[in-house]
Amino acid sequence: MRVLYQKFETLIRHVNIDFKRYIYEEISWNSRMIGIVGPRGVGKTTMILQFIKENLDTKKALYVTADDMYFGQNSLYDLADTFYKNAGEYLFIDEIHKYSNWSRELKNIYDSFPDLKVAFTGSSVLDIIKGSSDLSRRALMYHMKGLSFREYLNMFHKYDVKPFSLEQIIQGDINITNLKHPLPLFQDYIKKGYYPFGIEDEIFVRLSQIIAQTLEVDIPQYANMNISTSRKLKRLLSIIAESVPFKPNFTKIAEILKVSRNSLDDYFTYMEKAGLIGQLRNETNGIRGLGKVDKVYLDNTNLVFSLAQEKSNIGNIRETFFLNQMQVRNEVISSKKADFVVGDYTFEVGGKNKQQKQIEQDGKSFIVKDDLEFGYLNVLPLWTFGLNY
Repeated sequence: MRVLYQKFETLIRHVNIDFKRYIYEEISWNSRMIGIVGPRGVGKTTMILQFIKENLDTKKALYVTADDMYFGQNSLYDLADTFYKNAGEYLFIDEIHKYSNWSRELKNIYDSFPDLKVAFTGSSVLDIIKGSSDLSRRALMYHMKGLSFREYLNMFHKYDVKPFSLEQIIQGDINITNLKHPLPLFQDYIKKGYYPFGIEDEIFVRLSQIIAQTLEVDIPQYANMNISTSRKLKRLLSIIAESVPFKPNFTKIAEILKVSRNSLDDYFTYMEKAGLIGQLRNETNGIRGLGKVDKVYLDNTNLVFSLAQEKSNIGNIRETFFLNQMQVRNEVISSKKADFVVGDYTFEVGGKNKQQKQIEQDGKSFIVKDDLEFGYLNVLPLWTFGLNY
């Protein structure tokens, strides 16, 4: 325990609290048990440490990682028991999916120590989803995404930008003090601004490691896959990365990868839940969210540049950005006449030559362009849709 506290104190001393993620204020930190899940590298650990540093007495709190050597000889329950008996009140467990039978032990901790507050994080979203069923009615679950363009402006360039609603974006009611030319920063964001570690060097090396870890460890462990199947996941991800965007012909892809159609559906689901891809569905019988998959994108534009590199398609990048940013706060479905439908609004995303032919002049249909600083009439700048969260 002494070594665990020493590591914890070192981390707390070095964590910066100047910038906080969008979800920080939304979390019910005082609930008895909360879980924060999301893809690797989006800043879950930093956010936990920020909360501790800003709000808690470190003598009554403890942060540990689930793969610490301490757990070679001790269980999570043992840790909670000892911590609680020493007047501990807040226990934070990072990377919980690296501990076997974690959900069962968390359930026992919850039931045994009613005064102890527990928060856990997990990067292997698939495993967390699988295990959180044991914690139903006990843990509040939060899903954390990467940086919005707004958060990038705050974190990387120190602009104090508050979130804008979809209605404000559509109305052009955007005013950011001292930001005269957003497009150069937007171009930097789509290449390396989605992950907080993009502010450091070697982003694509780190991003490649995250992709490999997800495809070679997280998904195969969850789905009991072998090495050859993991290779097929990599091949499928490369196909998606180079598409314009990818309109799935499941039968053809199944033949290329030499897998069954049912297996292919599973592969797409695994990669979506693991934060590697986003699937755009249509509206079926008026029930949104249950429609057929119309297009498949990489989850975010940084992944596009990492995987496709010189083959990156600008049309794909534009649409990937729009879907990735807007789906955090809104339900986004495909449009029969344009690219996207969000609520009552229709959006066609393109470049400077994009015409109005595909959309109706009804006050609810918009052209979204990536080369505009400011909008006019029903033509809106793409970068402003990154200010929604």
